[in-house]
Amino acid sequence: MADSPYLLAIALFEQNGKRAMPLGGRSLPLDATQDEAGVPAQIARELALELLLRVWQRSDQGPLQRDAGSGSLLIAELGMEHLPEDLPVLKAAWLTTGDSAAFRSGLLAISSRCWSVSVAKFKPITFTALEASQTTEG
Repeated sequence: MADSPYLLAIALFEQNGKRAMPLGGRSLPLDATQDEAGVPAQIARELALELLLRVWQRSDQGPLQRDAGSGSLLIAELGMEHLPEDLPVLKAAWLTTGDSAAFRSGLLAISSRCWSVSVAKFKPITFTALEASQTTEG
């Protein structure tokens, strides 16, 4: 893993019949505070909020629909070396095929850690570790 990992927020949705995958991220400081599950929660929350605000602004262009159910908002920790080559290949493949299971498998292959992000009414944001067994649809 690179000395300075990168924390990435990923949204998977459809709008006007087309798939979209906006991304947002930033370098993760080596001293970033992690919660009990190992999530750099404060930075992850900020990234998720920033990305969701961008997605919400896009709703002016038409209705949005999550493409991968509860796995439509992800946070991943990647080495910087994966950003210029591996991530664009994964993104292009998903935009073309819509195969969310293949995307999650590919993301897990290049990331050191990955979480889905969810929230329930009157509950805080929850980060759930994504594991290889969760890459099949269903």
